[in-house]
Formats: sequence, structure tokens, C-alpha cells
Amino acid sequence: MTAHTTTGDTPFVVGLGGTLRANSSTERALRCCLASVERQGGRTRLFCGEDLNLPMYAPHELERTPGALELVGALRDADAVVVGSPGYHGAISGLVKNALDYIEDLREDPRVYLDNTPWGCISCAYGWQAAVGTLGQLRSIGHALRAWPTPIGVAINSADQIWDAQGQLIHDATRNQLDMLATQLLSFASTARETA
Repeated sequence: MTAHTTTGDTPFVVGLGGTLRANSSTERALRCCLASVERQGGRTRLFCGEDLNLPMYAPHELERTPGALELVGALRDADAVVVGSPGYHGAISGLVKNALDYIEDLREDPRVYLDNTPWGCISCAYGWQAAVGTLGQLRSIGHALRAWPTPIGVAINSADQIWDAQGQLIHDATRNQLDMLATQLLSFASTARETA
């Protein structure tokens, strides 16, 4: 029993994350993953940069900005979610965490929070320790929201040459992982819809 809607058999995947700096490495990775979702037949919506520049989440405040309402509405309709965060001091960024806190507005929906929803995770950091630690935090948040983290999560070490000077992905292993993440999101979204 779910409250979200779909167009025919086309799964809807919402991407969320990045930084306030346009075209950050995290945003690029999310865009690559969502492009793969679209190549494989899914619909997507990305919230990044200024889309996430929301007031601090306050559960006792009933008013929401138009941007917050748009984000919550898309998450309500999502068949799958992929979240990307930079690793700041070994943890997810405050910007991404605040945006995720708005999922609390789904607590009284027929589908509580993101129950039974595939949850993909991408982290980018300058070094493996922060990248892997941040990825683990994103997975834990997914569990807390009753979502199903995909078996693959993508940790990107920005110290490696992942992007070219124009910001295009040139690291084959990362591309393959982002494609696999897209495949798992779509596959698990279809399974979740069949068993709902």
C-alpha cells in the first residue's frame, strides 16, 4: 500500500545531494547516475545546489517554502531515491542532512517515510576514509527512513582523476559503479511495486 504515483510502468527516481557550489563532484556523480537511470527507461528528478538551500528543518513549524514542498512532493512520489553527499570532516554535509530531515514530513503518509523504497548512496571526498565513512552514514540514514539501501554504494575518492577538465567522467570503474547503482535502483523499484 503506497501513496506514490507512477506513470505507467516507468519508475520515478529522485536524486538529492551535492553542495551549494554548482557542478560539484557529488552533483556530477548524481547526474551520471540519473542519466544512466534514464538510459535504462526510468524518469528522474534531481535536487541539488540551490534546490537544497532550505531553511533549517523545524518539525513544529507547519509552513514550508515552495522549494521544501517541491522536494517533499517529489520524494512522496519516488519509486527510488539516490542521495549523494560530500564527505565533510568525515561525515555527510549539513546541507544534505537538513534536506533529508524534511522527509519527516512523510511520517503520516500511507507509505511512512520511504518505507520499502530503494535507496542508493553516493559519497565524494578527498580521501578514502571520509568517502567510505560518509557512505556508511548515508546507508544508516536510509535504514532509519525504512528504505532499502542498494547492495552497491559508490564511494568516490576525489584525489583520483575522476573527471576531466570539462567535468566529464573519465574514470571507468566509477562509471561502471554508477551504472550498476542505476540498474539496482530500477530493478528493486520494480520489485517493490510488484509486491506493494
